[in-house]
Amino acid sequence: AYEEASVDPNDIDVAEVHDATAYSEIQQVENLLLCPLGEGGAFTQAGQTTLGGKVPVNPSGGLVSKGHPVGATGIMQLHELVTQLRAEAGKRQVAKCDIAVAENGGGFYETEEAATVVTVLERA
Repeated sequence: AYEEASVDPNDIDVAEVHDATAYSEIQQVENLLLCPLGEGGAFTQAGQTTLGGKVPVNPSGGLVSKGHPVGATGIMQLHELVTQLRAEAGKRQVAKCDIAVAENGGGFYETEEAATVVTVLERA
């Protein structure tokens, strides 16, 4: 997705990831290469995924905070990212927000989602 969008993971300003469980966010931060593989826990614990951190993740509160509404999760993520890119997010606004990424998945295969969609958005 990054290659197709001509961006690098270091260009990402905000992310919305599929976090049906607490561990999912850590795994997806690594899968999206927002931090080195194996360092998602430490990256998150250091505050790098909070507002004001290197790459705020799920400033909307994530799927768990919404009751994980199956079928609506992808559009809810994209709505949050568009709101961020338009600088309309109020108290949860990411200060510098030009490029955003959403990761949404479903099903289960071994330790990963069976199907995943990654969307990269950029401020117009």
